[in-house]
Amino acid sequence: MLANNTDEVIQHLDIIIRESQNQNSPIGLFAALYRQVTLKLIAGIENSFFDNASLMKQYITQFANRYFAAFDTYKLGESNITKSWKISFAAASKQDLLIVQHLLLGANAHINLDLGIVAAQICPDDKLENLKDDFYRTNIIFGDLLNSVQQVISNFSPMFNILDTVGGRTDEILMNFSLRKAREEAWNTASILAYESSNQQQAIITLLDSKVALLGRILIEPPGIVLSKAVNTIKQAESKDISAIITALNNI
Repeated sequence: MLANNTDEVIQHLDIIIRESQNQNSPIGLFAALYRQVTLKLIAGIENSFFDNASLMKQYITQFANRYFAAFDTYKLGESNITKSWKISFAAASKQDLLIVQHLLLGANAHINLDLGIVAAQICPDDKLENLKDDFYRTNIIFGDLLNSVQQVISNFSPMFNILDTVGGRTDEILMNFSLRKAREEAWNTASILAYESSNQQQAIITLLDSKVALLGRILIEPPGIVLSKAVNTIKQAESKDISAIITALNNI
């Protein structure tokens, strides 16, 4: 289920979202959020927000294909899936995770692992500089979405604000690793991969996947007794209507 263009990216995400709603599967939570981010990126292209529209279209499509390939591989039960995505998709079967944990697990794999890989693939060597300005410009779009995402979570998770008192500002908890920081790390990864041979790239990606998978496991089981108790308390009050939450995220 790979996409050839941005229109097909949205079509494929729609399929995943529909399937997830029919199955009441948390996999659709990240897919719905990802769809809204992609729509806003496409709108940015149409409104001349980016310098290089054709390159951004290619980037959006190939980036999404990393997600689609991982999703298909997991559904087929094949072993050649990255550790990061396997942890994210497998978490859908866990009944004790928060909405925000499911969202973060998807973001962790897709940003911390996939983002830099795709940048280096479509812009090898010195061509990477052609993507840099637009890469960082997308931070504005992500930032604009953050408050809306938090509002959806709060609507379905009335005790979510407990995290404020446990670990700091909610938006920092929501993005955990900090979305801006994660994207900065992704660019650093791309800057390394873009100049390496295929064999060396794969070695680096394998190491990176192990690191990102570790972050995923930490997201599933956050350290600290106080934080763990807070997560359990929040979960008790959180809505179990996954389909409705997916719809809300898909309407941001």
